[in-house]
Amino acid sequence: MSFRSQLLKGIMDGCVLAVIEKEAVYGYELSKKLQDIGLSDVSEGTIYPVLLRLQKNSLIRGEMKPSESGPNRKYYYLTDAGKETLETIALEWEQVFLPVHSLFQRRNNHESKATD
Repeated sequence: MSFRSQLLKGIMDGCVLAVIEKEAVYGYELSKKLQDIGLSDVSEGTIYPVLLRLQKNSLIRGEMKPSESGPNRKYYYLTDAGKETLETIALEWEQVFLPVHSLFQRRNNHESKATD
C-alpha cells in the first residue's frame, strides 16, 4: 500500500462526513464529489465500505429515495453523532496538518536557499 493510500485511509471518514455534512448524497455521487476535489483515486469500491462502517457506527443514516434515472438510490445523511465526530476529526487533522505543513515549508525554504 502506497503512503498516499495510507494517508487517505486515515482521513477518509472525515472526508466522507464533510461531504455529507453539506448535502445528502448517494454513493456514486459521493465518490464523484471526492474525485472533483482532487481525490482522484477514490473509487466507489473504496466508498461503500466506509459508508457501511459509518452507518454501523450511527455517524450517518441512509434513506432510500426514488431516482429519476433508474432504481431507487440510498442517500446518506449526517447524524448528530456524525457532526460531533466530524468536529473532532477536523480539529485533530488541523493539529497534525499545521505542524507538518510548517515543517515541510521550512524544508522547502531551506532547499531553495541552498540552490540560490
